[in-house]
Amino acid sequence: MVLGDTLLDRDVEGVVNRLCPDSPVPVLDETAATDRPGGAGLAAVFAAAQGAEVVLVTALADDAGGARLSALLAAAGVQVYPLALAGATPEKIRLRARGRVLLRHDRGSAFGEPGQPSDEVLRVIAAASAVLVSDYGRGVARQPALRDALAATRAPVVWDPHPRGPAAVPGVHLATPNESEVRELVPALPGASRLAAASRGAQGLRRRWRAGAVAVTLGGDGALLCHAGSTPLVVPTPGSAEGDTCGAGDRFAAAASLALAQGALVSEAVQVAVAEASAYVAGGGVATALPPSAPAVRAGGAPGRRALQPAPRGVAVADRVGVAAVATLLGEVRAAGGTVVATGGCFDLLHAGHVATLEAARQLGDCLIVCLNSDASVAGLKGPDRPVQSEADRSRLLAALSCVDAVLIFDEPTPETALSWVRPDVWVKGGDYATGGGDASATLPEAEVLRRWGGNTVVVPYLDGRSTTDLIVRTLAERTR
Repeated sequence: MVLGDTLLDRDVEGVVNRLCPDSPVPVLDETAATDRPGGAGLAAVFAAAQGAEVVLVTALADDAGGARLSALLAAAGVQVYPLALAGATPEKIRLRARGRVLLRHDRGSAFGEPGQPSDEVLRVIAAASAVLVSDYGRGVARQPALRDALAATRAPVVWDPHPRGPAAVPGVHLATPNESEVRELVPALPGASRLAAASRGAQGLRRRWRAGAVAVTLGGDGALLCHAGSTPLVVPTPGSAEGDTCGAGDRFAAAASLALAQGALVSEAVQVAVAEASAYVAGGGVATALPPSAPAVRAGGAPGRRALQPAPRGVAVADRVGVAAVATLLGEVRAAGGTVVATGGCFDLLHAGHVATLEAARQLGDCLIVCLNSDASVAGLKGPDRPVQSEADRSRLLAALSCVDAVLIFDEPTPETALSWVRPDVWVKGGDYATGGGDASATLPEAEVLRRWGGNTVVVPYLDGRSTTDLIVRTLAERTR
């Protein structure tokens, strides 16, 4: 399990051939852009890429950045257990040319307060085989209920600290600060050598945090590990490793956590982590280490990112479709303490059975969001002859209903990615999903996802005899008579 703050990182590649005419600065002509999870999200993606089953506990905002992170993490095989995040998704945008960073542009620098963890999140912490706390100083590692759960777990805990973050919980197996973080947390003595400063800082943090061990990462020179004994262990890199070091600390911490989960000694875990981080940098860094980016959850309307604007009921139907509309709605409803209800499906031919389900769902809360399968998703589920109506038409029809407040289009076979971002309080399906007897919600594939943040799944009555497939079959039969 990885726990911590997740950011949206974006690399903008381009070429520089001229200076700006009104200021002596280079002009970057963009040629490509890549989004990826940053912070704890990047550490989780690294662990998942090694074949581990990875759960990420992090805070996601109700905005387009949060939706993008949810899609990227799901595509990487990471199970997200989201906490609510007040404010905007933090973003770090690197402008690059010929492999060099020209400028970093940060957004969402104001820290939002993460929400309370659900009982399911606390259960997952207790059941984890290893826990990596990837602290980026934005509040998740400071959350009291999470800290209590971390202190109580018997699993090995690796703490990757941040100078703005809290102290590690007492008893962690391994803390992994880098050299500059150690100097900030434990000032070096005047005239001390590099190794002496790192060793003194590591021992100081080990005693302050009551940690089992502290490994100070030294960039291309490996790491220095301090145990309870007086003599530190220096783990050199296996070879020369020059290149983009962005994400190397996350790769180190993730590798150490996986090794501890498999029963390695702390010293063995640090050796594995040094080798992994060195190979990562030598192999091209984050640009080559990550799986291909996921498609974005559909914004709806015009392509690209739209500014979030209020969407009252009097606005055009098209303005109730997409990430921007959903984000605005979520912000308004949650700010008022309301209940968010969601449902989903293909809605290929909107009929009375659909309307009955939607109307019943809307009565369960203060807004209703419909997660709509895209054209590609419907074709994958129903076959190449479906859908009958395009996603643009289907979303417009749904948004025109008075019981529907917003529509979110998703490309995946299931709405798990969209749900991890929306985090509805209630997920609704029509009664045709119930099998009769027992707990009907247990038959819903989304029930396990909803439990991650304490949401509930329910079934509402469905009008018998209404089916999109039956309607299509009957229509085709009428045509052939």
